[in-house]
Amino acid sequence: MSFLTAIMQITARATNQPLDEMCLRSDVTNYKVDDVGELVDIPDTGAYVNGFTLEGAGWESGRNGEQGYLCDMVLKELSPELPCVHVSAVRKKDRPKTGRYWCPVYFTTARGGANFVTMFDIAMESEDTDEKNWILSGVALFLAPE
Repeated sequence: MSFLTAIMQITARATNQPLDEMCLRSDVTNYKVDDVGELVDIPDTGAYVNGFTLEGAGWESGRNGEQGYLCDMVLKELSPELPCVHVSAVRKKDRPKTGRYWCPVYFTTARGGANFVTMFDIAMESEDTDEKNWILSGVALFLAPE
C-alpha cells in the first residue's frame, strides 16, 4: 500500500493537486508475465506492476493495441495470471466510472481485513456490462498465488 500511496503523492505534487483528490487508476496491458521484458519504456506517470492472479473470472487479452477485459472463467483454470498492470494516479473526478469493475486486491486468497491491499478498477467487456455479475462471482485479485 505504501508503494501505491507514493504513486499518488508523486502525481499530486507534479500536478499541484491535493492528495485527497487523487485515486488510483489501473490499466491492464497486453504484456503477460513472460513478456515483461518487452516493456522497455518507463511510463510517464505511475508504474508497471505484475504478478497478480485473478479469482472468479478470466481475462480476455486485447488485440491490436486494445485493452483486455474481464470474461467468464475458463474451465480448469482456477487462478489465471493477469497481464502486467499500469498503475497511475488521477483525480477522483477524472476516473472513468462506466465499463469498469471496482475489484478488491488482497495479499493472499485468505480474504479479510489484514490481507486487503487496495481496489483496482478493471475493464469490463463493454460499458453496458453490469458489475453485479463480477461482485456475485466474488472476483478479486491476489498478490501471492497459492
